[in-house]
Amino acid sequence: MIIGPITDGIVLDHITAGKAMEIYQILGLDKLDCTVAIIKNADSVKMGKKDILKIGELIDIDLDVLGYIDPGITVNIIKNGVKAKRLHLELPERVTNVIHCRNPRCITSIEQELPHTFKLVDRATGTYRCIYCETKAKHK
Repeated sequence: MIIGPITDGIVLDHITAGKAMEIYQILGLDKLDCTVAIIKNADSVKMGKKDILKIGELIDIDLDVLGYIDPGITVNIIKNGVKAKRLHLELPERVTNVIHCRNPRCITSIEQELPHTFKLVDRATGTYRCIYCETKAKHK
C-alpha cells in the first residue's frame, strides 16, 4: 500500500493501534476539506502495531487532548515537504473540557458555564482529579 507524501500538513505517528478513529472523531477531521489518511495496524518495530494519521493541511490541534488520549503520540509538522518540527506528547498537567466530572454534587453540574478542569495527580497511573471536587476521572 502506498500513501503519498504530504507537502504541508501534520503526521500523527505512534498512535496506539485502534485509537486512530477515536482521534479522528475528537479532532473533527471529518469536517476538513483536505486529504486525511488513516493507517491502522501498521507494523512497528517499537510498538508491534500502531496507527498513523496524515492530515494534508496545517491545522490547529489541541495537543493536550492528544496527550490525554494517547500520551505516546509523535506529532510531525511538515512544511514544504520537509519535517519542520517533531513533538513527543505526554500526559498534560491539566485538561479542560476533555473529561467531564461525573459527580452530581460538583459545582460544574450546577454552574453550566464553568469549565470541566482536571489536574494530573499521578503520572504513573494516569490519574486525573476534578479541581473543584477532587472526583477521580474515569480512566481513558
